[in-house]
Amino acid sequence: MTDNQDHTDRKEALASDSNHCFVCGPANPIGLGVKFFLDGDVCRGEFTPAPEHAGYRNVTHGGIVFSLLDDVMANFLWLQGQQCFTARADIRYRSELIVGTPVRLEGRCIKRKRRLAQMQGQVIRIADDYVVAEAGAAFMLNRR
Repeated sequence: MTDNQDHTDRKEALASDSNHCFVCGPANPIGLGVKFFLDGDVCRGEFTPAPEHAGYRNVTHGGIVFSLLDDVMANFLWLQGQQCFTARADIRYRSELIVGTPVRLEGRCIKRKRRLAQMQGQVIRIADDYVVAEAGAAFMLNRR
């Protein structure tokens, strides 16, 4: 089997395992529908919260914001063929995210040691590049 075929097989297996992910799964009818992609050393995506994502008074629920952060960090690894799970996460909300506000999602790997990856994620308002929320997290890579 060639390296290219091995990479394709891993991507197909990962895709089928993630089809119902709440944030990015294409087969989840109530999911957020975010499409992630790697851009060099950054995982990127975009999202615009709808009224059904509100917690109160037209403000996006904090759990939705954290879900976006968690997924952009995890997808940095996932899109490289690494299955993982969140071991620990810290989030800082800098501002409310008003429903209807388009945001850019960015995830980066800060450090990796054995099965542990230290990640950073940001939710950034597209209109003015303001960081609405950010998180740092440790992800455990699944054993193969």
